[in-house]
Amino acid sequence: MLRRFPGSAAALSLVVLVLALGATSALVVPEAGSSPTLQLPSLADRPVPPSTGPAVSGRISAPGGPYLYDRSRRVVFFHGVDAVYKHPPFELYPAPGKPWNLSAADASLMARLGFNVVRLGMTWSGLEPGTAPANDPAICDPGPPSNPHQFNRAVFDRYIGHLRTTVNLLGRYHIYTILDMHQDVYNEMFDGEGVPNWAVCTNGVTSVDPPGRWSLSYGTRAAGIAYHHFWTNDVRGDLQGEFDRMWGLVAHAFRGNRWILGYDPFNEPFSTSLILFGDAHFDAQLECFYTGRDHMGSLLHGAPPIRCPAADPANGVIPTLQANDPGRLVFDEPDNYASRGFPTYLGPMNLPNLVFNVHVYCGARSPVTGNPTDVLACVRQDLHSLDVRARDRLEMASGRQRGGPAWFVTEFGASSNPDLLAAATAKMDAEQVGWAYWAWRYYGDPTGSADESLVMADGRLRSTALVLSRAYPQAVAGVPLSFAYAPLSDVFTLTYRPDHAIRAPTVVFVPTAVHYRRGYCARVSGGRVTSRRGSDQLDVQSSASARQVTVRVTPGSCAGHPGSGRRV
Repeated sequence: MLRRFPGSAAALSLVVLVLALGATSALVVPEAGSSPTLQLPSLADRPVPPSTGPAVSGRISAPGGPYLYDRSRRVVFFHGVDAVYKHPPFELYPAPGKPWNLSAADASLMARLGFNVVRLGMTWSGLEPGTAPANDPAICDPGPPSNPHQFNRAVFDRYIGHLRTTVNLLGRYHIYTILDMHQDVYNEMFDGEGVPNWAVCTNGVTSVDPPGRWSLSYGTRAAGIAYHHFWTNDVRGDLQGEFDRMWGLVAHAFRGNRWILGYDPFNEPFSTSLILFGDAHFDAQLECFYTGRDHMGSLLHGAPPIRCPAADPANGVIPTLQANDPGRLVFDEPDNYASRGFPTYLGPMNLPNLVFNVHVYCGARSPVTGNPTDVLACVRQDLHSLDVRARDRLEMASGRQRGGPAWFVTEFGASSNPDLLAAATAKMDAEQVGWAYWAWRYYGDPTGSADESLVMADGRLRSTALVLSRAYPQAVAGVPLSFAYAPLSDVFTLTYRPDHAIRAPTVVFVPTAVHYRRGYCARVSGGRVTSRRGSDQLDVQSSASARQVTVRVTPGSCAGHPGSGRRV
């Protein structure tokens, strides 16, 4: 069924732009509930248990090259959402009636939309709130780094217990978790969150709140000093060492959990040295934070050799994570400016199972809602950012990942504009990269707006779900050559070169809860459908002699001869 919605001239220009990229997925949709033809599921629906086994389960690896792999050696793709609570208790878990509640209804709705990963926020301030104030001389005075004595095992265990409950709840709906150590503008003192008060060292400089958007606090003098002390680890409190120790304890706590996809060590790394000294200066500090002094890599684009701050830990946060949970993925981010397509010098790190962690946002956005003020400018910037990061990924090859690290977009969107999301998701399909949309719900985010959420305050989905809930391959038994989905027409195509040594099927998620209300037709060339009728998990087994398999899904009945397709 072809959906036609009214739109502006700018939206029509956007359709032309997306079509020029070889996709057919741009659309303009009204807000959910404004049209009787839009009947999307909501949090008010009863949780629906999975009707099939998980398409993908177990530990996922990144041996090198752009893809992630499961234990059957299938290429796997993840679509999902970010879910971060930025107020006490700084985590989401089942707590009926509380604003930080994340329930079975949330997990069920995510699964029905086809989301198989959640980037779940946690904070250092939640794990180790401590008791010392900001600028405590015992922590913030210059001197050799040592234990700040702020750790409380009971507090940590209670926080981890809630986190584990959420991870296991999502796992029951076959949803993986990326644990994200979230921060924005370091601490509440700077209108952000993330770092405990005791780890804020500003040399006594008072924070001054600049007028305007929250992100302007990044450029304040006090925030700059606090970030500097963290990245150089030059105070007595051993800020980096203690941060790494907390990550090691977290990784050890989740070591055996089959639904942890990996760890995101530090959200959107920032330093005012990006402004004062340039990207290469800070990216060297950032890479030292990731690797530690004993595992230094190199930078990209002709930047000078890395010289780590003398007081940085010998083993950085990534070796610490991998020592406590061997084989787990680590999603390392470039500096915050990279989200807009600016250069990053973060380079090769000779460590296993790294995933180049990309954020994609445009600059032409409302300071209040975050929505684009110029949709076409935002589309161009987002697509440019993805192109730049794809090239960077190739240059980050190391001995452990000779094809470069895998990559994943852990944040994009933050917008209720469907045109922007249509263009971004079409481009990510073309690049064959997985993603997590920011954000699932609006939890009174001090550094965001309600327009960013996929689920509205009343539990209904925004109509942008028509773009984000899409057919895509969750597992490919071979080498994916291309895939694309057009939410205007509900047509999905996948072409891959089969690996006949893989016994597990190729699995395509088909969003029957949002699209394909009257069924769908799956046509397969070079293989056959093996899943049951009506399933949103389309299983395809390749023929023994096939050199290429093509899967095409269309809404409604199969046309032509009975053997030409299968109506499911």
